[in-house]
Amino acid sequence: MDSLSQYVLGAGIGVAVMGRRTPVWKAALWGGIAGTIPDLDALIDHGDPIRNMTFHRAESHSLLYLTILAPALAVGVAKLHGEMQQFRRWWLALWLALFTHPLLDNMTIYGTQLLQPFTDHPYFIGSVFIIDPLYALPLLFGLIATGISRRPDRLRWNRLGVIVSTVYLGWSMLAQQFVQQIASRDLAAQGIATAQMIVTPTPFNTVLWRVLSMSPEGRSYHEGFYSIFDGSLRDGRRAIRFDRFERDTDLHAALATNWSVARMAWFSQGYYRMRERDGVARIADLRMGQEPNYTFEFTVAQRGSAWQAIAPQNVGERGDNLRGALTWLWRRMWGADLPPPRS
Repeated sequence: MDSLSQYVLGAGIGVAVMGRRTPVWKAALWGGIAGTIPDLDALIDHGDPIRNMTFHRAESHSLLYLTILAPALAVGVAKLHGEMQQFRRWWLALWLALFTHPLLDNMTIYGTQLLQPFTDHPYFIGSVFIIDPLYALPLLFGLIATGISRRPDRLRWNRLGVIVSTVYLGWSMLAQQFVQQIASRDLAAQGIATAQMIVTPTPFNTVLWRVLSMSPEGRSYHEGFYSIFDGSLRDGRRAIRFDRFERDTDLHAALATNWSVARMAWFSQGYYRMRERDGVARIADLRMGQEPNYTFEFTVAQRGSAWQAIAPQNVGERGDNLRGALTWLWRRMWGADLPPPRS
């Protein structure tokens, strides 16, 4: 998730755990700091954009390593404020703030290596977008209300914010499962064979969902969209409209030994496409973005007498018509039957 969401989650947990044992500002400050520590790995330059992308959310997001870090951080905070008698409580608060960071990241589609050093598999659920105001706002409201209130029961506002945001995550997973069932039925009804499929929300909401289906032969993929407001089978809802796109598996075969290509194929867990443009080979992570624009698309090789590996560059695009894309997103979210923008 974005840094603000991680900070307010950590701050909310800090206030909830510390309660009246320390001032609210102190619990919120250190909880928020702990909640953002794992993302400090983004400051490390691993040498190129593909390494930076695929080594992010690795060791720094390990549940084991963060558990080991928690008591050391708690000792520092408790000593700094002369609250060693509250060490165990600080330990719990900061451990939860650290521990929930990768768990929240795991709710997005990016991929988080939760179980380092035992495996570097990038886990993801993909039920929330990386920036979702409906998740962060309850936490932020709860913290502000707790901070400005002078009532004896003011801590209830923070608890409410944590509860509402957690319920929202639960809703996102239920909605995702609902759309997955509909997408599976529609793919089968339209005779579209699928080897693997993901359902993930479009930006800033959990109402409009993007369906990405990879074909068994690996040469193509299908993309479609479904809104919770599109209706149900009982009221005669329209079927999901799927568009087919090519992957250029021949290009992938020619560059299968290229480290950047192999790394992206692994990290995206098969949800990638390759294409050639002006003699340069590109690979894109299909999970983040929508056709034809993807946030992470990298140049990996250049054609000469043979393909030559080049230093990767991110050439990901977001489209030229941002206003039009946002208009489509808003209208499509509420159930309008509109084809997605393809520019």
